[in-house]
Parts: sequence; C-alpha cells; structure tokens
Amino acid sequence: MVVKTLAQLVEDGCLAGKRVMIRSDLNAPHDEAGNITNETRLVASVPAIRMALDAGAAVMVVSHRGRPTEGLVTEADSLAAIARRMGELLERPMPLIENWVDGGFEVKPGEVVMLQNCRCNAGEKKCDETLSKKYAALCDVFVHDAFGTAHRAQASTVGVARYAPVVCAGPLMAAEIDALTRAVENAKHPLAAIVGGSKVSTKLTILSNLAEKVDQLIVGGGILNTFLLAAGKPIGKSLAEPELVDECRRVLAILEKKGATLPMPVDVVVAKAFAEDAEHRVADADDVREDEMILDVGPKTAAMLGEILRTAGTIVWNGPVGVFEMTPYAEGTRVMAEAIAAATDAGAFSIAGGGDTVAAVGKFGVEKRISYISTGGGAFLEFLEGKTLPAVAVLEERA
Repeated sequence: MVVKTLAQLVEDGCLAGKRVMIRSDLNAPHDEAGNITNETRLVASVPAIRMALDAGAAVMVVSHRGRPTEGLVTEADSLAAIARRMGELLERPMPLIENWVDGGFEVKPGEVVMLQNCRCNAGEKKCDETLSKKYAALCDVFVHDAFGTAHRAQASTVGVARYAPVVCAGPLMAAEIDALTRAVENAKHPLAAIVGGSKVSTKLTILSNLAEKVDQLIVGGGILNTFLLAAGKPIGKSLAEPELVDECRRVLAILEKKGATLPMPVDVVVAKAFAEDAEHRVADADDVREDEMILDVGPKTAAMLGEILRTAGTIVWNGPVGVFEMTPYAEGTRVMAEAIAAATDAGAFSIAGGGDTVAAVGKFGVEKRISYISTGGGAFLEFLEGKTLPAVAVLEERA
C-alpha cells in the first residue's frame, strides 16, 4: 500500500500556517464519575498532534466517543474530559469546540482545539456528502491517524478524505498499514498465523483468507474444538459449533492443497467445569471424556506449537489457545507467547492484535519482544479477512 504520510508533509515543509484536521481515536473508557480509566489511546495520539503543531500548523482534532444519537450531545457523549487530559499531555490549552461543523471558530498556527464528538453530527455514520464537504472546508490538510476506525466508511474517516485539499496518514495509521502489509501481503516465510476465539463463525472469513497465505495455521479455544470434531476427535462437552464442521474441513482442504498444515493437538487440558478451581487433568487428544471440556492445549502440544513458532519468519497472532485468564489453563498461551517473542528476537516479524491477544501479551510480559501490537480492533480483523478498509482505500486513492 502506498499512502502519503504526515511525516512526508512535515519534511517537505508543507504545514506552516495551514489548517490541519487530525482524525484521532480518543474513545477512552470512563468510570461512572466520568474519569478516564485508560489513557492508552490518548497517549498514542499525541505524536501526530505534536508533529503538526511543531510544523507551525493550526490544529483541529476530531474524534468520537461511544455510540451517541446523531444530532444530540449528552454529557456521556462529550469529549470535555478527554480535551482537558489531552491538553495536559500536550502541555498547552486544548479548548473544546461545540457546534463546529459550520465553522465560526478560530485556531491560530501553533494552537490546537478539540472538536466535539463527531458521531453526534447528523450524517456522520452514513458518510453524508454535504457533511463531509463541510468537514473538508474547515481544513487545508486532513490527517487520518485512527486506524481503529479504518473499517468505518463515515464522514470523518472517508468522506472528508475525498474532499480535503491534501490528505495523508498520521504516524499511527502509517505504522499499522506498514505492519499489516509486511505481515500478510509481503510476509517472510515460513508464515505462521494463530487464530483463537470461542467461535468458528466469528473467524471463518479470517481462517479461509489466511489459509490461502500461511504455511502453518494454529487455532485455539472453541475454534480448535470444532476443528477437532472435523478430525473425528472426542471433545466431550467442550464449546464448539458442530454445524460448522464442513466449513472447517474446507479450510483444511485449502491448507492441504497448498502444502500448508493446521497442527492438531496431541494432548489437551480438560476439566469438568469452567472454573479456575475445577478439578482438571492433561488428557491425550483421543481420551476426552463425555463430561469434560477442553480449556487449553496440553504440554506436549504447547511444546510442538512453540517449536513451529520459533522457526517462523513471520507470525500473525490473533487470539489465545486456552482460557489464559485462569492459571490452570494459561500454560499453552504462555508457551506460545514466549515462542513468538523468541522468534522475534531471532529476526522474525511478529504482529499481535485483538483485545484478548493484547491482554495475553501484557500478562506474559512480552510487549517489548513483539514487533508490532495493533490497536486496530475491528479494522485489524477485517484486514486479516482480506477486506478492503474504506479509510485506507481513500488514502491510497488520494496518494
């Protein structure tokens, strides 16, 4: 993918005195008192804003919060607390501008303002053309730096990018595009992908798309249980989707046709109840009893998967292989995390994405040993599905 970047515009001296609109993702969680409880997205959005300010631009930051009713701004929808905290992080005032769509406010070069929740604007979610043109009229340069919204064709993600005079990707967006392209489209082989989760149905498109590209496809969680059913293995009362066994067999056929594999477990960790304190045991994959459920891969399987991952050239990680939140069923994911980190240390490129995956990365302390941790959420998953992300597509078109 080739897109114009904010860094290129700064290097070319194109921002001095310009009105720059930056689409950030500042949708941070709040507690009942309205306090921000996780600042990860705020901190990650600071570099793009600083780059534009340091280059002499007048900066407007656009973001959403939650899923408000269009045409109405309630206290729960407001970006007031986020604007205050961003101002502190930037060490300068960051006024919140209400009713901004038709202009009427002033921002001088070297100043920054926050524009009230864009999803409160009528027509935002449907990418209304008139609204998109109004956004574009406010700026000389539009910067998309919110990869987490790249799969949404909305006025603040796609519409404004069609009509703004100059359009580019911010550092977060550019890094995501580079990392995903490197991991999937320009991968160094062997390419291994891990897809975990409770249901095949939610990851079927990803599995089918990755099966066409990878050398090893590792599956975990309820997804693995359905593949075990497809292979004729007993799974007891494990979470699975028997109605999708044929779909799993199609994925296996795709892999077999291209000489790739989906390694099946030789042992699993089973329990009679979904609980941390439930009695559990390691069972051969052929010896799961009717009253047991599979909650992790066993030690032999974890070692096998670890060996596959340690020798990979590229690793795409989306989902754990067991119920890693519970200590008795965390070992498979821990071994896998360590193996991915070791492969990265040895020169492999690794990318991890998805809420559970990022949580596992943090739990097992390998954050600094993963090449790239995606903040994309739904956009990350849709990229893995092989879908065109609307906001990325328009950046390519405008480049």
